[in-house]
Amino acid sequence: METKEKIEFVGLPLAVYREIAAHLRQVEGLEVGLIPQSSQQFDYYQSQIEGLWISWVSKPTFESRQLVQQILAYYQNRYST
Repeated sequence: METKEKIEFVGLPLAVYREIAAHLRQVEGLEVGLIPQSSQQFDYYQSQIEGLWISWVSKPTFESRQLVQQILAYYQNRYST
């Protein structure tokens, strides 16, 4: 059973979301995609991307899950407001 998990970093630009997605795609067994912005109101300060989704295509190992958490923590620490 495949389940998608949504990950959001408020206010991150598209380029950073793409960087995070590229980084996460290096984890074996993980699929990653970008979620387009769903807001109908244009806001210059809002990201073009609402978030990421991740999904495990195979049962993740402890090491894989830990690596994903480390990658997300890195970006959260680097870009948190």
